[in-house]
Amino acid sequence: MRDGYMRSDPAFIDWAAGKPLDPAERWQDWLNIVKETTKRGVKVRRARIVSEPVSDYIRFEHSVTDGLNINAGEEVSWLPRRQATGLALPGNDFWVFDDKEALINHFDGEGESLQHEYTEERRLVSFLSSTFETVWQKAVPHVQYRVV
Repeated sequence: MRDGYMRSDPAFIDWAAGKPLDPAERWQDWLNIVKETTKRGVKVRRARIVSEPVSDYIRFEHSVTDGLNINAGEEVSWLPRRQATGLALPGNDFWVFDDKEALINHFDGEGESLQHEYTEERRLVSFLSSTFETVWQKAVPHVQYRVV
């Protein structure tokens, strides 16, 4: 849900400098995990809520999504932040697994990862899962989303 993450990320720095990126080279572990997961029939979906016009970091994420996320088998959608105004959103990024557990990501003001918080607390996981589904329904599939 942030407009920027880990600006110290070497991939982002290289991208910003105009160097070509090969997702298979940079993120092979992630590609393998997602490919193995989706081969089992498990859906991996990622929704990104973004301000428009997008930040350089979001432009970077969008540019690597086909070669990284989509190539691995993820489904990715984008929701312009203006369309999220009426939604009850948590204050942090998160992953939900099988509607039973969640991993909450905490970042500092510069987008650097601080902590990952794991929970099985039913009401919180239910809220996060419901929130994700609402965002997913409103979001634009990656193939149709154009960065502004």
